[in-house]
Amino acid sequence: MKKFEEKTIKTTAIYDGKIVKLQIDEVTLPNGQVAKREIIKHPGAVAVIAVTAEGKLVLVEQYRKALERSIVEIPAGKLEPGEEPIVTARRELEEETGYGAQSFTFLQTFATSPGFANEVIHLFIAKDLYKIDNKADLDEDEFVELLEVSLEEAQQMIVDERIYDAKTAFAVLWLATQ
Repeated sequence: MKKFEEKTIKTTAIYDGKIVKLQIDEVTLPNGQVAKREIIKHPGAVAVIAVTAEGKLVLVEQYRKALERSIVEIPAGKLEPGEEPIVTARRELEEETGYGAQSFTFLQTFATSPGFANEVIHLFIAKDLYKIDNKADLDEDEFVELLEVSLEEAQQMIVDERIYDAKTAFAVLWLATQ
C-alpha cells in the first residue's frame, strides 16, 4: 500500500557498518513539499518463541549497550546475506539456548521501528524442543544467560521492565492469547 507515498529525490549514504547502514533521503511529500528522512537499513532478523514440554517460555538475558542495561528476550538474531529466515531461526535457537526443535511454525513478520528503520523481524514458534549435546557457540561478542519461565512470570517481567523490548513483549502477548 502506498497511500501518502513519499518519492525519493536523492539518497546520500552516511555510514556503512557491519550490521546497519545509515542514509539520508530527500523526498517529495504528498503535498509537493520536500523533506529529509534519516533511514537505517538493516538486513532483517528472526525471533523464536520457544516453549518447553513443561510449558515454560525459553528466554535469554543479555546486556544491550544501546540501553546500557541487561534485558530478558526471546532468542533472536540477524539474517545473514541470502539466508532463509527458518535457517536463522534454527541457528539462533541453538546458539543462544542449547535447544533444537522438532517443529518451527512461521507466525508473522513485523517492522520494529518503521519511523526510521527498515528492519523487520520474522517471528516463529518452536515446539517439541530437545537439548543439543554439542550446541553451536555463541558469537564471540555475545554473552547470555538462559531462563525458562512460566507465562505468568514472563508477564510480570514485562511489568517489572526486565522484558523491555517489543518483540519479546509481543511474543508474551501472543502466547497469552493462545
